[in-house]
Amino acid sequence: MRLFPVLLAIAVSALLYVFVMEREWLYAYVGISTQEDTVVAENESATVENMIKVVALHSKAQMIDSAVVLRGQTEAVRQVEVRSETSSTVVSEPLRKGMFVEAGEDMCVLDPGTRNASLVEARARLVEAKARVSEAEMRVPENTARIAEAEARLEEALSNENAAVQLSKDGYASDTRVKNTRAAVAAALASVEAAKSGTLTSAAGIDSARAGIQSAEANVAAAQTELERIVIKAPFGGLLEVDTAELGSLMQPGTLCGTIIQLDPIKLVAFVPETEVDRVQQGALAGARLAGDDEATIQGRVTFLSRAADPSTRTFRVEIEVPNADLAIRDGQTAEILISAAGEMAHLIPASALTLNDEGLLGIRAVNGEGIVEFYKVSLLRDTPNGVWISGPPEAADIIVRGQEFVTHGVEVAATFQEAKS
Repeated sequence: MRLFPVLLAIAVSALLYVFVMEREWLYAYVGISTQEDTVVAENESATVENMIKVVALHSKAQMIDSAVVLRGQTEAVRQVEVRSETSSTVVSEPLRKGMFVEAGEDMCVLDPGTRNASLVEARARLVEAKARVSEAEMRVPENTARIAEAEARLEEALSNENAAVQLSKDGYASDTRVKNTRAAVAAALASVEAAKSGTLTSAAGIDSARAGIQSAEANVAAAQTELERIVIKAPFGGLLEVDTAELGSLMQPGTLCGTIIQLDPIKLVAFVPETEVDRVQQGALAGARLAGDDEATIQGRVTFLSRAADPSTRTFRVEIEVPNADLAIRDGQTAEILISAAGEMAHLIPASALTLNDEGLLGIRAVNGEGIVEFYKVSLLRDTPNGVWISGPPEAADIIVRGQEFVTHGVEVAATFQEAKS
């Protein structure tokens, strides 16, 4: 018996067994798909083809310095219309608008008229009133002496009366003498009262003279004040917004002499919505970019935050003080203001990725780990040339940046991913 035919028969039998009994394993081993695999693959391919395709961004939240973005304007820290307090004509040359005036500098000088004479007269009356006080005080010793003299005469009269009464009892003096002594006592009492009355009169004269001094001093002060009003001075250093009153102009109480504005420091004024007011703190650092100058920025700090909302807009006034030593910033310029606030975790995404849900809420759509779309409400924190910083989504999220308008929450999508820019 030959060995080769036997081995050949065994090999053929093994191949037949594998081909018949282990066909799937054999096809898989040699890379040939079965009909069932082909059907499954075709179904999966058809399912993927039927899904909406979107482009998503692998995004991780980063800590950023948050800011409250406002639009406001510059405002002079002080602005005053300087007006006349008296009537007269202007005798000084006008100062021209745009000039810088120092605090206390003369702005308008008026004709004094008779004010100097009135001051001299008031001072003379003050001297006269003081002389009356001296005269009244000099009468006090004289009145005191008169009281002492009257009291001595009263004691003498009382003594004579007592002696006359005793002698009359013993029959040595007549009733007429007694009556005369009693009349002398009455006269002495009257003299004492008259002297005391003179003292009271003298004291009243002193009080009246002192009141006259006070009245005279008040007249002197009024005359001095009236004389000082003819020179209208700058209350603080600043720029003239209009020319001062022209030479020869008649000034009445309330007539405008000039307008001064103080621009150093200058204020930035804006109004914070009630949804952002809790993020603004007094003393917080703030920056601004003025309209028409995209490169230059100015910095300052919050000096005032209103506690009462504007009744019509429900916003709160905020003021920022900014140095302006060169007076380059003008009053009334529009400014884009950023006030620093506490840092937040945020995602940087293209502004085009923002969308609205059925309720009208601003947000983004993202793809979860199972390929299902989810909607997240977001808050805008900052706008930059590279995109917008938002808060709201999880720390790591696959945010749809293309095709988000064609899907809704809960829909399965076929996503293509890209990495976020740092």
